[in-house]
Amino acid sequence: MNSKRSNTLTSTQQYLKIADIKQDTLVMKDGTLRAVLMVSSVNFALKSEEEQEAIINGYISFLNNIEFLLQIVVQSRELNINGYLEMMRKRANEQTNELLKNQTLQYIDYVSQLVSLGKIMSKHFYVVVPYSPISDKRKNFWQSLLEAFRPIDVIHLKEERFMLLKKQLDSRVDNVASGLLSMGLNVVRLDTQGLIELFYNSYNQKTAANQPLDNIDKLNINNSF
Repeated sequence: MNSKRSNTLTSTQQYLKIADIKQDTLVMKDGTLRAVLMVSSVNFALKSEEEQEAIINGYISFLNNIEFLLQIVVQSRELNINGYLEMMRKRANEQTNELLKNQTLQYIDYVSQLVSLGKIMSKHFYVVVPYSPISDKRKNFWQSLLEAFRPIDVIHLKEERFMLLKKQLDSRVDNVASGLLSMGLNVVRLDTQGLIELFYNSYNQKTAANQPLDNIDKLNINNSF
């Protein structure tokens, strides 16, 4: 059984381009690095004409100051309010006023039915910041093809090399975050826990809805992919 499980994990992971996740950074199988920024949104339609113009000009300036490729990812997911409903049930049980308790329980039922029937979606916005050593640009087609079939544990950057590349990546992250902040957006870099949760939720949507991922410090696993 263990052998079959190991083979299943290996066959699944070999199709992922991620070799490792550490120090708030994705290490890809080709030796390049990625950082992921979670970015807030703005309701552009509700802004005044002057505010809209300022946002557009800020975005143009942001793009003009970026000298490397970026990836913008928008994820739409069904809104999960289980945590909120559980909190409300706890408050209802603690309520000493019988009328308020019944009203709270009715509210919980109403919200549950509303979300269930309406399929309310939530959107999350991410900006992926890459860093690739110059040598990576010289790879030919066959080298890239071979990397896709490499065992997962082949690519492991030495710590000194990793820290050198990460320093360059961090500089890019600061540049991108500064540009986004200038447009009035809130920006948070996903830490190691956040990165693992992002991919766990992306590849296991049904499971993640019913079984949230524990803190990685509590998991008896290596966070390398």
